[in-house]
Amino acid sequence: MPKQKITKEDVVNAAFELAKEYGPEYITVKKISEKLACSVQPIYTYCANMEGLKREVNEKVRAYIKKYVSRRVHGGDIFKETGQAFLKLAKEEPNIYKMFTSHKRENVSSLEDLYKLEADPQIAEIVSKQLEISLEKAKTLHLNMLIYSIGIGMIFSRTFPGIPAEEIFAQQEHAFKAFLAQAQNGEVEKEKVAESDCFGKEKSK
Repeated sequence: MPKQKITKEDVVNAAFELAKEYGPEYITVKKISEKLACSVQPIYTYCANMEGLKREVNEKVRAYIKKYVSRRVHGGDIFKETGQAFLKLAKEEPNIYKMFTSHKRENVSSLEDLYKLEADPQIAEIVSKQLEISLEKAKTLHLNMLIYSIGIGMIFSRTFPGIPAEEIFAQQEHAFKAFLAQAQNGEVEKEKVAESDCFGKEKSK
């Protein structure tokens, strides 16, 4: 039987599976070679820079999370479904969640940059229509919930014996209502300003 050729994709996939099962600290040349049942030589061929390999694993983590969340969002209460999906991920796949929250985000120097990196822009458009708020307010609401869900997910995944999911979901619901009220109040204020400007112009005529 011809010897199987180890590809770069094999190495990245093996590193991802090790990190998923045991944690990111298991991404080592020795562990990867054991996972692939090969010598360390082909690993070194593709892993001259271990940081580069870890970046590629992080990209697989990001893709894994997007797929995981999208499968659990059905278009009803999009925030509730998305938030609960993140929390379920934190509980079911703690190592994946750990990598997601701890890896460095390059070229991010503002919350806007973070939003562009982590969020699906279509969600803000859907939320804008569903809640009848501006796209700008919908993006802010989405960003607030994204930050909150990631943070509370860290608490959820790293407590023992663990906080009941119902308690965490209820807390998340409170946060959403507060963020939503803030967004809607902003819309009301904008409407009041627009009306006052309109009446002001009418009086000046």
